[in-house]
Amino acid sequence: MTKSDPTGRIEYLREEINRHNYLYYILDSPEISDAEYDRLMRELEGLEKQFPDLVTPDSPTQRVGAPPLEEFGTLRHTIPMISLQNAFTEEEAVEFDAKVKRFLHTADDIEYVAEPKIDGLAIELVFEKGLFTAGSTRGDGETGENVTRNLRTVKSIPLRLLKPKSGKIPERLEVRGEVYIRLSDFNKLNRRREEAGEPLFANPRNASAGSIRQLDSNITASRPLDIFCYGVGIVEGLKLSTHWETLETLKAFGFKVNPLIRRCRNIDDALRYHREIEEKREALDYEIDGVVLKVNSLRLQEELGEISRSPRWAMAYKFPPRQETTKIIDIEVGVGRTGALTPVAIMEPVVVGGVTVSRATLHNQGEINRKDVRIGDTVVVQRAGDVIPEIVMVVQSKRTLKGTPYLMPDNCPSCGAHVVKEEIVWRCPNVSCPAQVKESIRHFTSKAGMDIEGLGYKHIEQMVDKGLIKDPADLYYLTKDDILKLERFAEKSAQNIIDSIDKGRKTTLSRLIYSLGIRDVGDHTAKLLASEFGTLDSLKNVKYEDLIKIREVGPEVAKSILAFFAEDRNLKLIDKIIKGGVTYKIERATKGGPLDGKTFVFTGTLKRFSRDEAEGVVESLGGRPTSSVSKKTDYVVAGEEAGSKLDKAKELGVKVITEEEFVTLTALEI
Repeated sequence: MTKSDPTGRIEYLREEINRHNYLYYILDSPEISDAEYDRLMRELEGLEKQFPDLVTPDSPTQRVGAPPLEEFGTLRHTIPMISLQNAFTEEEAVEFDAKVKRFLHTADDIEYVAEPKIDGLAIELVFEKGLFTAGSTRGDGETGENVTRNLRTVKSIPLRLLKPKSGKIPERLEVRGEVYIRLSDFNKLNRRREEAGEPLFANPRNASAGSIRQLDSNITASRPLDIFCYGVGIVEGLKLSTHWETLETLKAFGFKVNPLIRRCRNIDDALRYHREIEEKREALDYEIDGVVLKVNSLRLQEELGEISRSPRWAMAYKFPPRQETTKIIDIEVGVGRTGALTPVAIMEPVVVGGVTVSRATLHNQGEINRKDVRIGDTVVVQRAGDVIPEIVMVVQSKRTLKGTPYLMPDNCPSCGAHVVKEEIVWRCPNVSCPAQVKESIRHFTSKAGMDIEGLGYKHIEQMVDKGLIKDPADLYYLTKDDILKLERFAEKSAQNIIDSIDKGRKTTLSRLIYSLGIRDVGDHTAKLLASEFGTLDSLKNVKYEDLIKIREVGPEVAKSILAFFAEDRNLKLIDKIIKGGVTYKIERATKGGPLDGKTFVFTGTLKRFSRDEAEGVVESLGGRPTSSVSKKTDYVVAGEEAGSKLDKAKELGVKVITEEEFVTLTALEI
């Protein structure tokens, strides 16, 4: 290095520090002392301070926190981060294997990769030309929070990919993993918080999620976060054939992969692995709640595809949930947005799997009768799937003579209306019931619905109780003076609510459909309906036979949709919402268009528009954009520096066209 050219020394220091980070955080095999490492880092910091033009985003010095953000932005996942189907018994795991074989029309053994299921926060990391450029949480599976700055502080996440022996770095690599905190580090963290008089974290998962979602990345940097990477999304410029090869490739690039992951020749091997890991569970320094099984062959994964929001080729085989004993103090009945009455056990607080539990759903009268649950009983409680609290059984030997069988109330606890029984559900028939109104408004304003930020349930309660709103549409007629009538609202906070409501007036058809709260229609079904019918008017006049033609819309869902639009009050509500200034973006795929029924995959860099815009064009003209190439793909549109998708298209004989040919095909005038 010379004073005029410090570049060489800076690059050397970065490579050395990155190498030592890999040895320490990934391989757990350090070569130098902490003091020697600190000397290298201080020298690099000094040079970068002296020559700020030479600072790069992937420098080890850039892991430190940055000034706080006001709020997180969002990032869309190129391939959705969908959830896994669960199994809780060996029989269910064996049936999963049988379903895979039936779908593939084979009796041969299926090779699986078995992995401990880490109980942390799922994230995605994006690398462009080997550099870490973006990171996000799983979010709703399609869009997550942009937490790039916070993920940069996690030392086991490389900022630059290591060069493997092949020397080939993918153009774009999307890596998925689970951020977690070791149990030993978690205990130290809580001890420090206790000494500082700060509230303790309930469990490592909450601590991990809370740390990644800090607006101040300096706080994230102070937390002992770690990561295990378990898969990929888009990979451009690199061809992979198995999941095992994918994991080995990730390790070669410098990612931390769980050392307990194993290839299993068949389902019997996988079951033995599950039993082995369950025995090791208590000795591990991190929390796991089961084992994930994935079909090893990527070709078979693609052939198996997905069902609704879960892949057919993977399954989470959960461990038996942890259980504790406590006492039922009372049973309360809540009223949902559809009027369904749900009994909830109020219990003496007890810690179950690291979480304090004081409430557990009893579902319905039939479930109460089956378990014979009574106020005053001592019960065994567990977190189903290690998440949702539920009562397993009553400890009959500890029952007092005073206990009497519990019966659901004859009248709604919110409005006093006489309840009616519909099969196993007790329901309040009063559509003006305050509890139903509050829940329907909460659903309407939710993130998956109209996404009205800052409007919490307590605000909604006040608005309904004070008579400011009687249905979701009333929100669009509120004034700032109305909001100021509520408790704890000043000029600025009231204006913020009005601004948020106003912002929510522009939405999409799928969000609006979801927000209406049609029974059995979740956000996924709402998207299907929006794509199929295009407008609310079309959906209002839909016929049963049109609905059941839609894939994933069955008879019960179709009946619920027809029943909703048959109600005059629901039609009036929609009119009132639209008159309140709500507009929505058309999302319908045009049938009979030039791309009707055609499947497109985009690869490489497009010049004329972004990939999202190109995919939007395909959808608007009746086609379907997908993220992976298969024999069923009609066209692969290859931009500049096209990656492995282009190779696969040529291998399968799929038609490849240029961006210019795509423009001609779609008759676009650009």
